[in-house]
Amino acid sequence: MRYDIREGVQTYVKNNLKPNYAALARQYGVDYRTAKRAFQEAQAPIALKKTTKRPSKLDAYRDIIEDKIELNCSAMAIFKFIQKKGFTGQYTIVRNYCAGLKKEKVHKATIRVEHTPGLSAQVDWKEEMTLYSRDGKPHHFNVFLYVLPFSKLKFITLVFDRSQDTLFSCLDDAFEATGGVPHEIWFDNMKQVVDHSKSNFGRAVFNERFKQFCQDAGYKPIACRPLRPQTKGVVEALARTIERLRPYNYEFDDGVDLIHIVDELCDDLNHEVSQSTNQVPLDKFEYEEKEYLHELPANLLDSFFEEDITRVVSKESMVNFRKCKYSVDPRYIGRTVNIELSDNARQLQIYYNGEPIRSHDITTQALNYHEDDRVQILKSDLLKGRNDQEIKAFIAEHLSQYDEV
Repeated sequence: MRYDIREGVQTYVKNNLKPNYAALARQYGVDYRTAKRAFQEAQAPIALKKTTKRPSKLDAYRDIIEDKIELNCSAMAIFKFIQKKGFTGQYTIVRNYCAGLKKEKVHKATIRVEHTPGLSAQVDWKEEMTLYSRDGKPHHFNVFLYVLPFSKLKFITLVFDRSQDTLFSCLDDAFEATGGVPHEIWFDNMKQVVDHSKSNFGRAVFNERFKQFCQDAGYKPIACRPLRPQTKGVVEALARTIERLRPYNYEFDDGVDLIHIVDELCDDLNHEVSQSTNQVPLDKFEYEEKEYLHELPANLLDSFFEEDITRVVSKESMVNFRKCKYSVDPRYIGRTVNIELSDNARQLQIYYNGEPIRSHDITTQALNYHEDDRVQILKSDLLKGRNDQEIKAFIAEHLSQYDEV
């Protein structure tokens, strides 16, 4: 028996895998019966020594290796990773073990999970996206993702931060958009949900405020196992679909326009035929799932949202909202003002002592000036003593430099 054939079948024997004899025969240029005999002969001494099998240096790391193979990591990357965890063996045995796992993985069938109507939803973020408007300004944002796995109905919305308050607000909007609450919601191990200081690899601990929100909303939260993206595969697929926003690069005017684009994408996705169900998500939801969601009692979650948003006007005559700044007249510097959102959440109104003092469109721009405020700010400092016409002429000439300041 040729030496190279005997060595070639050792990988299958060590990993307890049955080879494809025809494929082996083609690989080594022999008859398939020769390949089969080589494998059977290689098995014989192993069978005799079963009672005296020696432990492998790989034994303590097999679970880690299998997890990393699921993430499509290379054998060398896995070898370097487990070396740092104390593995003292050679790269060869890691490579051979990985090769066996990958071949076995190819032959494994993917089991499709049958979802129950109204049972669950899956939540995630599409994080740190950047698109440029027509004038070349970068807009940094995130997209909140919510999907009902049974009907594939989606709710997505653009947000500028990923705070816990934002998560609660997005969930409340999702419940309203879908007309109810499922029995359970699956979350990634995001910091807004999980208390990482109390968690370990096998057990996630939800933070207290989040648990109270779940209890009041009437659903059971479930944390997905780390490194197992397939656990919430429906929302992971939705996250990939959000890449459909990329063609809008340099095709929108401002942050408000971008918000409308995200809303339109959500509507499109709910009216397109789903590849997995071969049905339109909105239709499947209306006729087969909606009745199984339980209704959210009115005003039950109000305590989790700020009814009165207050800000102190900075020395730059600006107020902060969602990591962006909006101007007011400089005479309000140091004073506390109230902020209210419009019904469509596209504009904010600033009040002082109950009187409206300024209105702004909500954008993703860092600095947002009203023209009148810009004039008054310059008049109070840099261009003190100039009249309004002179200041407006200065602004028109030096606008870009002023924005940078």
